Amino acid sequence: MSPYEISGTTVFSFSGGRTSVYMLRQVLDKNDDLSDLVVTFANTGKEHPATLEFVRECAERWAVPIVWLEFRNNEAGFEVVDFASASRRGEPFEALIRKRKHLPNPVTRFCTIDLKIRIIHKYLRSLGLSTEKTPVDMMTGIRADEPRRVVKIRHRKSTSESKWATMVMPLADAGVGVQDVTDFWAVQPFDLMLPTINGRTLEGNCDLCFLKGAKQVYSIIASDRPKAEWWARMESSVISGGKFTGDGARFRSDRPSYQQMLDYSDTQFDMFAGQDEAIACFCGD
Repeated sequence: MSPYEISGTTVFSFSGGRTSVYMLRQVLDKNDDLSDLVVTFANTGKEHPATLEFVRECAERWAVPIVWLEFRNNEAGFEVVDFASASRRGEPFEALIRKRKHLPNPVTRFCTIDLKIRIIHKYLRSLGLSTEKTPVDMMTGIRADEPRRVVKIRHRKSTSESKWATMVMPLADAGVGVQDVTDFWAVQPFDLMLPTINGRTLEGNCDLCFLKGAKQVYSIIASDRPKAEWWARMESSVISGGKFTGDGARFRSDRPSYQQMLDYSDTQFDMFAGQDEAIACFCGD
């Protein structure tokens, strides 16, 4: 049996990146009956505009319905949106920070869990598609050449969400690496049009994610200063009584704040020597 074949209700966690779309194409090609497939895209409001365009184009070109979801701080916990109504100014992410009353960080990365994984589960449960007795398969686009991420998924500790879904990684099971994905996109009539600097794609799904390397973040800010304003505003505020008050909160304490990077974005020296290693994020590629 192909790792891309589905059996029973399967939710496809669609990140909007090239790897995720490659996996979707394989799933579409390997299954004649797609009635049990639910493709979801969870928008945080901080995705690059090109990612939103890419998700829409995939749906239109391949005639596959994609359910757009966003976090909401209400009883349902989510809202179904579309390309036109999707948030583009970080509104879902900010609403989560207001609810949590603190910022995510490299140790406590609740943003991916709360803005993506949990709202997908809540959406499925609202449709009656996922129960403790009948958990669904959840496909995620982690490749075979990402062994640490594969191990982390397969040996992760039990969580409150694990009873609702079984994580499956068809790309890892099929031995797919980044070169396979690159070769696939080299012959496609469309692509994810993220901006590049010196031939390197710096921006991913979350525009200035705090898990990106410091040099990478600084380079993006230097080329597009407004992107950092939301992150700087979140860092300059913590929640007290439901209102933002300046108290110096930080996404990361091991490097300059987003406001400092904004302040120095016109300088010509390297602030971040030795601080350029990015941290893998389960938002996906």
